[in-house]
Amino acid sequence: MSDIKRLKICIDNQWIESKTAKYMPVMNPSLGVQIAEAPCCTQAEVDAAVQAAAAAFPAWSNTPIPQRIQLMFRFKALLDQHLDELTVLLATEMGKVLSEAKGDVLKAIEVVECACATHYLMQGDTCLNVSAGYDTVSYREPLGVFVGIAPYNFPAMIPMGWMLPFAITTGNTFVLKAASMVPQTAMRMLELLIEAGLPKGVANLVTCSRVEADSLLSNPQVKGVTFVGSTSVGRHIYQTAAAAGKRVQALCEAKNHALVLEDCVLERTVAGIVNSTYGCAGQRCMALPVVCAVDAIADRLVEMLKTKARELKIGAAYLPESQLGPLGSAAQKASVVAAIGQGVEQGAQLILDGRDAKVPGFENGYFVGPTIFDHVLPGHAVGDEEIFGPVTAIKRVKDFEEGLAIMNANPFANGSCIYTRSGRHAREFVRRTHGGMVGINVGIPVPFSIFPFTGHKNSFFGDLHAMGKDGVAFFTETKAVTSVWFTDEDSQKAVSTWDGTLTRD
Repeated sequence: MSDIKRLKICIDNQWIESKTAKYMPVMNPSLGVQIAEAPCCTQAEVDAAVQAAAAAFPAWSNTPIPQRIQLMFRFKALLDQHLDELTVLLATEMGKVLSEAKGDVLKAIEVVECACATHYLMQGDTCLNVSAGYDTVSYREPLGVFVGIAPYNFPAMIPMGWMLPFAITTGNTFVLKAASMVPQTAMRMLELLIEAGLPKGVANLVTCSRVEADSLLSNPQVKGVTFVGSTSVGRHIYQTAAAAGKRVQALCEAKNHALVLEDCVLERTVAGIVNSTYGCAGQRCMALPVVCAVDAIADRLVEMLKTKARELKIGAAYLPESQLGPLGSAAQKASVVAAIGQGVEQGAQLILDGRDAKVPGFENGYFVGPTIFDHVLPGHAVGDEEIFGPVTAIKRVKDFEEGLAIMNANPFANGSCIYTRSGRHAREFVRRTHGGMVGINVGIPVPFSIFPFTGHKNSFFGDLHAMGKDGVAFFTETKAVTSVWFTDEDSQKAVSTWDGTLTRD
């Protein structure tokens, strides 16, 4: 027990030990052993984090935006400096192999870099002489305290990329409810942000249960909530926080599909599917778990996919040779194994079974190998519901139209992609797919961070997405100012009930 690190929370730039009696385990999923424990904060501590953020807001929102951006530049430099450290830490606590863990941190750095251009994205509009002598300008202003509720699958990119940088560079203050399974990466990154010169109270971090997190949704000092996680929880957060008058962006589940046409570059297509499906052990909402393969090439595609998947080296996340790491927790492994069993029971054809994956020296790790189902039909849960594991479902279709119809019948619409050499089919796919992020021969079409992360249907609840112009708009509100200047002689003129803002008789 002495090797288990007791983690602290951060309020007002102070790392303090919680007064809670309840701690939550932080595991090494490659070994299946506990490495740390995160506090289940008391309600008073969660409230104190919000209060610290609220107290910091007046001064921070009044800080000139170049100074807020300079903080991001210093933060980015420290993240670059500590990239290898953060990569190993993330791989150890979450289970991503080193290349994927490094990518997680680099995507967070990418958003920090984009946040350094917030002053451009916050610019308002102007118009002279909207009426005789009247001018109107608009500004984008911060709102106050925002809350981020982060998932376990991207410990760096989501909380310290999608959520925090745009929130604070636009002048808001922030409370992060870090994922209790994997809090250490965000904690270390917050330490670096404080080292970069973060003022007290601007960003605070807690770990807690759903009970305390729910209190944030109705706290009157909280102006908005950004969330990434399951659809059921996202819908609850959206309904609860929106009913309390708060802004909400809830990024939720997915069941992304690829449509593979007979004219695709088959070998490259298979390589793209393997990367997209089994990367991060399938634990990402932009994974590619379903392939709609046109009958003409389905047999060859399935055989090549099976061969390539078998070649992946399963191993501990932090070993350089590993290509497929463990799932994030014992519970997630059990869930994926159960989903595979359900697929067999429902009649899908299991042609590659990863349930018995064994890694010498890491026998207690949460490993599931690549798994492939063929001839998956409508109604089969493995093809319709998010599994969040390294499981591929092949749906055979006769042509483009049938494939597109099957894809669009899914209630989720985070991403979709097509593999083809046909410009006509690619254009038609882009126009008609329900997916919010679309790839043409790109299996994981996550856009560069100047663009928003645009999930649709049950993959997103809210009006403004994360990152890009949407992200800045989410964290700000518009103020329009109309002005007129007049002389003493003007004081004798009549003032209409529209006071010059109506220009027609």
